[in-house]
Amino acid sequence: MCIMMVITDRDNALFEAGIKLGALYHQFVGSPVNRKTVDSLETAISQCISVQPYVRNIIVTIDRDMVDEKAGGEFGYCELEGRMLDVEATIMFNDITARVGLKFDRERDYPLMQIIEVREK
Repeated sequence: MCIMMVITDRDNALFEAGIKLGALYHQFVGSPVNRKTVDSLETAISQCISVQPYVRNIIVTIDRDMVDEKAGGEFGYCELEGRMLDVEATIMFNDITARVGLKFDRERDYPLMQIIEVREK
């Protein structure tokens, strides 16, 4: 027996939000970064993701203390790690607004993506 479920605008908003965070993570983790380039990398990430459908706002912050700690080697730069990212994005699909985030969870030692809020207009 197959039960067909109706896919809602809320479902689509959350799906789109997950796609945006996943794309951001897998596209930019591994990028070279140091203290001089961290601002421009934050801007580049924000601008790249903001052109995707349904994105209304995105704020990307890279943990400068982690960058400084990791970039202290001979060559003076490191690779961007998921744990360095703090992201909040607002996705709007029709009348549904989903606010989602990506933030390092120290307790779990994992860059965790999460739904922050879902609202209907």
